[in-house]
Amino acid sequence: MKQLTKAEEQIMQALWETGPAFVKDIIDIMPEPKPHYNTVSTLIKILMEKGFVDFKAFGKSHQYFPIISKDAYSHKTVNNLVKGYFEGSFSNLVSFFVKEKELSVNELEELVKKIKDAQNK
Repeated sequence: MKQLTKAEEQIMQALWETGPAFVKDIIDIMPEPKPHYNTVSTLIKILMEKGFVDFKAFGKSHQYFPIISKDAYSHKTVNNLVKGYFEGSFSNLVSFFVKEKELSVNELEELVKKIKDAQNK
């Protein structure tokens, strides 16, 4: 799976949020300043080439939809982050957030509980 640019990621976020959408619909839910129609169209073509998006034709209009799920992309992105910056260790990732005071004791306890619950399933 290829890495997305920030602009491509914004388009994917819009598609993951709305589901199938026309370019106009994608632009409508994007934050200000809204990108130009041609810019979004170009980015969608790139996403199609990368294998992230496909479309259904309705006459001359195209309705685009994601073919890579947000969960699949998130999984790949987080794994790349952990490999690239935390020596492949999720423990190092969590330690980083604890050290930076981005993760509270309560949140850490919730994580431990979720891990135990997942292991018991």
